[in-house]
Amino acid sequence: MTSTGQDSTTNRQRRSRHNPHSPSHNSSVISKRGVKKGAVPRSSPSLAEVKKKGRMKKLSQAAEQDLIMGLQELDLNLEPKALSGTGLVFEEQLNEFHCLWDDSFPECPERLHAIKEQLTQEGLLDRCISFQARSAKKEELMLVHSLEYIDLMETTQYMNEAELRILAKTYDSVYLHPNSYTCACLASGSVLRLVDAVLGAKVRNGMAVIRPPGHHAQHNLMDGYCMFNHVAVAARYAQQKHDIQRVLIVDWDVHHGQGTQFTFDQDPSVLYFSIHRYEHGQFWPHLKASNWSATGFGRGQGYNINVPWNQVGMRDADYIAAFLRILLPVALEFQPQLVLVAAGYDALQGDPKGKMAATPAGFAQLTHMLMGLAGGKLILSLEGGYNYRSLAEGVSASLHTLLGDPCPMLESPGAPCLSARTSISCTLVALKPFWEVLMQSAETLEEDCVEKDKEEGPWEPPVPQIMAWPMLCARTGLVYDRRMMNHYNLWDNHHPEMPQRISRIMCHLEGLGLTERCLTLPARPATDAELLTCHSAEYIARLRATENMKTRELHREGANFDSIYICPSTFTCAQLATGAVCRLVEAVLAGEVLNGTAVVRPPGHHAEWDAACGFCFFNSVAVAARHAQAISGHALRILIVDWDIHHGNGTQHIFEDDPSVLYMSLHRYDHGTFFPMGNEGASSQIGQAPGVGFTVNVAWNGPRMGDPDYLAAWHRLVLPIAYEFNPELVLVSAGFDAAQGDPLGGCQVSPEGYAHLTHLLMGLANGRIILILEGGYNLTSISESMAACTRTLLGDPPPLLGPLRPPLSGALASISETVHVHRRYWRSLRIRKVEDKEEEPSNSELVTKKEPQPANPGSAKGMARPEENILEAGMGKATSASPVEESIPGQAKSEIATVELAKDKSLEVATGGAMLDQTTSEGPVGHTKLASCTDSQTPPSSPVQGTTPYIFPSNLIESLRTLDLSNKTQKAPDSQTPEEKLLGEAAGGQDLDDSKLMGFGDTDEATFYAVTPLPWCPHLTAVCPIPAAGLDVTQPCQDCGSLQENWVCLSCYQVCCGRYINAHMIQHHEDLGHPLVLSFVDLSTWCYHCQAYVHHQALLDVKNLAHQNKFGEDMPRPH
Repeated sequence: MTSTGQDSTTNRQRRSRHNPHSPSHNSSVISKRGVKKGAVPRSSPSLAEVKKKGRMKKLSQAAEQDLIMGLQELDLNLEPKALSGTGLVFEEQLNEFHCLWDDSFPECPERLHAIKEQLTQEGLLDRCISFQARSAKKEELMLVHSLEYIDLMETTQYMNEAELRILAKTYDSVYLHPNSYTCACLASGSVLRLVDAVLGAKVRNGMAVIRPPGHHAQHNLMDGYCMFNHVAVAARYAQQKHDIQRVLIVDWDVHHGQGTQFTFDQDPSVLYFSIHRYEHGQFWPHLKASNWSATGFGRGQGYNINVPWNQVGMRDADYIAAFLRILLPVALEFQPQLVLVAAGYDALQGDPKGKMAATPAGFAQLTHMLMGLAGGKLILSLEGGYNYRSLAEGVSASLHTLLGDPCPMLESPGAPCLSARTSISCTLVALKPFWEVLMQSAETLEEDCVEKDKEEGPWEPPVPQIMAWPMLCARTGLVYDRRMMNHYNLWDNHHPEMPQRISRIMCHLEGLGLTERCLTLPARPATDAELLTCHSAEYIARLRATENMKTRELHREGANFDSIYICPSTFTCAQLATGAVCRLVEAVLAGEVLNGTAVVRPPGHHAEWDAACGFCFFNSVAVAARHAQAISGHALRILIVDWDIHHGNGTQHIFEDDPSVLYMSLHRYDHGTFFPMGNEGASSQIGQAPGVGFTVNVAWNGPRMGDPDYLAAWHRLVLPIAYEFNPELVLVSAGFDAAQGDPLGGCQVSPEGYAHLTHLLMGLANGRIILILEGGYNLTSISESMAACTRTLLGDPPPLLGPLRPPLSGALASISETVHVHRRYWRSLRIRKVEDKEEEPSNSELVTKKEPQPANPGSAKGMARPEENILEAGMGKATSASPVEESIPGQAKSEIATVELAKDKSLEVATGGAMLDQTTSEGPVGHTKLASCTDSQTPPSSPVQGTTPYIFPSNLIESLRTLDLSNKTQKAPDSQTPEEKLLGEAAGGQDLDDSKLMGFGDTDEATFYAVTPLPWCPHLTAVCPIPAAGLDVTQPCQDCGSLQENWVCLSCYQVCCGRYINAHMIQHHEDLGHPLVLSFVDLSTWCYHCQAYVHHQALLDVKNLAHQNKFGEDMPRPH
């Protein structure tokens, strides 16, 4: 661990841009030095020169004074001021409507009465900034709804009860009142009021406590208690009035918000995420469009996300897993500028409609996660919730979180159940083609290393949780002492672990006004009793003896350890650093502060039981953990997250047999060659009994790891395990040597990235989290990074991240390796790849139109109707459902397949009269061509319940009887290794089992195999122009000379053999990273990064040229 520790040129330039008057570290050091011995002194200026300078200064004084006055009027603080305050709209007038003919109707004024009582009791109304509701204007409602529909709703003000009842019966699960229209307009306007407040920088976030709900309302249709779609109108309003480009809508109501989905399912500017009860279509609204396979249409494909729950009793762990594995990664890639939440609370335990088992504390967690997006611009709009107590507590929990209160601990978080993991896996499969961050999102599960999941027993509701919100005098504690700078290297002034590390951090915190926002705590030395919990008495005495050693003896003693220097003040400074952290632990556990930051040195996580190591003497984090357990009186569950770029070998060894402390480290390993060297930091190091599974190492095997890689580890590994462990205290070994510009780490984590990592950890342990400085040797990087983390601890929203690249393949490999090792210990990691097995509807299930039917409005929504036909509306494209595709390269090719149309006449009607060309176009041998259908045309409107659904021509694949393959497909050789099966054909990929289609009809003869190519992939830009020499499909492999199963790279046009020969094309991809290759056998195109076949206009030229070369004629085109 040797380095000069100087700031990089890039960081010097960045610093000078932000503050041109502040010198770099190097210049500040030089300026403090005296004149060097032997330097030539400067000569004194002559009298004439002095007079000339005086005249110039006098002439410029007036201009200088003007400049000074102008600068005084400017705000030179370049740091953005964090918004504060939570807006609340609560309008009593919204209670002035109810069901005139059914007093027991669930959507009733008592819902808001219960909420107001709860918020008043907890003092939340006074803590929020109140905004008066306003009515949405017609032109605002017309952003989503038709004028004819709005006018019809307006006329309900003048109808009598009989007329209202007749009109209500033409819709599903609604009632009407003379005040319904006025209240619905007020409800929509309330959300718009908050949009203006949040985007106008008046408040940070907000909540609209409104009724009636809105997310079921469609373009020209009332549905499910809803008249106008409040969040949909708000999204369009934000785009139109505030020029917002990207909006995320999260719908956690237990019912699917089909109205919102249908509004945006062709729009890539709005990402819609819904997590809801589905039960295979048996739960209201009984739509196939509510399943995971509905991903959107056209340009909006991939921007519609459904996570369907297929059983009741889903708990907090299930919802949290869906957010971590799907929503947060996709949202960070989408980068929303505003987050709107359709906040229904009917998934809470006790709700008569939802029958789920989520808790208010769980919804606080979900709210907290969303606060890390869009710079904290978050608005919740009340939807459902029909158990008054649960509803009131759920709204209260979300509002507490919006106000910055810590999330309550989950009583029994556990891990997601098997049904939840299956739903999450299916959704990941459907979304994989559209989001780079999900390209390698689910690892295959090897049954021999994981105990098979036991089927969950009968669901038993948990004991209701009594939540307590801490009352704190201060939020964030800060501990620092200048005396810790007395530890320094006597022989090397440029050693990276220099005293200026902590002074520069503190100067930066003071300059940003962060220290005055914190409660400064006095540091104290650690006692011997505290040190003895993690270090031997002999070692402590040995280190204490260095206080009286001479310089030569100190040098000799330091050389006895690995990467250590010692000076006379070392023992005192190390003792003070450790004691400072213990003091901060005391303050957090006593409730003096919620969280804290320890700016201390020397660092500690390398220090062993009986040895100093890697700049570290006493293991401050370990001692603090033991101190926390001692003062709490029991084995407090403690999570230690170590994001220092070096593995914390000392911390790992101290706790490796202790299941009360979960140690998770993310570090550079480089196959054992990165400090501290050896295999201690390998993913295979998992602890010792009884602590097996409580040591988790993510071992990076190279440099350049950045925000996307660490966030991927957080979402896929760190947080799932952490929530399952459910810590009571979180300690972070916060080394910042993985930061951009660090001379030792070689990585690229930004201050904004560290802020997001901190924010996500703050949802744990009731917010009790302490950051302890470890490494970090670029003074600018550590100052900015610690400031970003401290600001987040203080409750400021994490800053926006810049455009994120996909996680590096090496990073994903490291994460997957650790996941593979720890699956047997943590059920939350058992998200498996599943086959795309969504059941095809029988012909009798296809319906042409669902006429409005009289219904009991109080009982239809939320009740299963198994005999009712399921509307086939809003289905995603074939890429996200059971697919049909080109043949698979490297296998025996089948004859041209014949397409057999469904014989049910309702198919033609259901598609609006669209006809399928029943002829097939003969293409290259082995290609299966469907009828020439195009999806370029835009449907007149999105499919809506109660109207004729429009189905894209490409979606007629869903209604095909099957592909009757005339020849059975030859299976891959039995000698294939597991590794080869995971690799696909060209790149390795699709095994036959992943391509199974259910056969229809009475036959039970064959299992059919087919796959649908992606219509687009993000790597098409890698296709380079065809060389002037053209293509030669008979060209041998450049590496082995094979003439069989060759592929051509579409980036460099080198020819290599496929995996069944010598796999040289796979090696070519791994060496150069070129994504797309073309088969000389059947002219199919494979993308390694997408792990899928691709067929796109950009590939037609090279395919046609290969076809001419192979067959002597142009490739047939669809008619």
